[in-house]
Amino acid sequence: MKLYKTTRGVLLDKAGGYYRIDQDWDQLINRDQLYKYLQEQLKSMPIVEEQEAESWIASELLPPIGNQEVWAAGVTYFRSMEARMEEAKDSGGADLYDKVYHADRPELFFKALPHRVVGHGQTVSIRKDSAWDVPEPELTLFINSWGSIQGYTIGNDMSSRSIEGENALYLPQAKIYDRSAALGPCLYVPELLIDPETIIAMQISRAGKVLFNESVPINRIKRPLEELAAYLYRECQFIYGSYLMTGTCLVPPANFTLTPGDEVDITIDSIGTLHNTVGYN
Repeated sequence: MKLYKTTRGVLLDKAGGYYRIDQDWDQLINRDQLYKYLQEQLKSMPIVEEQEAESWIASELLPPIGNQEVWAAGVTYFRSMEARMEEAKDSGGADLYDKVYHADRPELFFKALPHRVVGHGQTVSIRKDSAWDVPEPELTLFINSWGSIQGYTIGNDMSSRSIEGENALYLPQAKIYDRSAALGPCLYVPELLIDPETIIAMQISRAGKVLFNESVPINRIKRPLEELAAYLYRECQFIYGSYLMTGTCLVPPANFTLTPGDEVDITIDSIGTLHNTVGYN
């Protein structure tokens, strides 16, 4: 099942049939056994005609977030470790990322409050004081208040590699700014845990020309998804649940940086495609 948050309410897509849910987003998703609850509620949900539902999604779509915080995990894929070591070599911090990759404790950091998150079709930003900027495509977990993974979406963890590479202590400035995070296009709620063979792909285009296009299965991740969620919830409470980006496995080459007008498409099997244009705040 897929949940789309729109300006006219929540739409549920189940096997191509659309239903309207007249519930507050936070109350709807922050529960145990979300799939089972939605399945039970289907019989009483009003049906929305396919053409009307697709019109809502095309023109009135919002990011699938209410009052949740967005967090992120770093250096969870080997390729991410390599990229971080490359960006930090001049500052002498390269060994730091190797140690994080092999440590028992994962790197977890705060990414965004809801007002800094954009959705599908909206503009993500690069910093004016940064010289090297990249998108980071990430499978993103929705975790309820009790620490249980209930759904998945696509995340774009926009990052300034020049700022982070200058000094690892600058990570918050490299990661946290207006429109530095994108989520969407929906919240995917499967009956079972997501298939580890699921493919994540990213394409970056400039003036109609494809500059980057690669894909990998999410099973390349070093740590189990449940482990990342458990560490996040060790000493933190989340009243409305939370979103956790699980790390990037696709990294553009070192000579690439985003520029305004670039288009980023991140696709994950079963979830869909998150499309964003790049700009300045």
